[in-house]
Order: sequence, then C-alpha cells, then structure tokens
Amino acid sequence: MDFVSQQPNGRYCRFSGFVDTVTNYNMTAEEYIEMCAEQARINARFELKHCLVPFSQVKNCFLPTNDSVEDFNDMLKAMGDNELLNPEDFE
Repeated sequence: MDFVSQQPNGRYCRFSGFVDTVTNYNMTAEEYIEMCAEQARINARFELKHCLVPFSQVKNCFLPTNDSVEDFNDMLKAMGDNELLNPEDFE
C-alpha cells in the first residue's frame, strides 16, 4: 500500500508498499503536487499511445441513464459523428 505522510519536520514523504520503503522524502507540498502531476502526465501519454478504444465503443456502451439519447446525439454531433443513435432502440 502506497501512502503519503507528513514528516516530523513538516515536509512530506511517500512510502511505497511495492518496495516497502520510503521512495521520496523532504518534499514540500508543491514538490509532492508536481510529482503527482508529472506521474499523471506520464500515465496520460501512455494511455493516448497504447490504450485507445475505437470510438464505436463509446456508442456501444451508452445507456440513457444520465443523458437522454437526444443529449447524447448532440454530443456525437459536436464530436463530428453523423451516425446518430435511434431513440427507439432504447425504449
């Protein structure tokens, strides 16, 4: 289990359960935030390069629970899709 802790000197450390020791220490709050932001950028770049799902899956997974079919179709139009969903398919 990974976690962050405030050290006795007021700075922050990160403990890694993977290696069972401290991996970063004496960080200011801003340094910790930047470390997390950089990891998020790395993860986002990886996902964009290796984890994309075909756009058809967006439409295949839609259920009119939180958006109506009409609202979803408006989003599809805004995304440049001309093959809209038929509201009758969800009745």
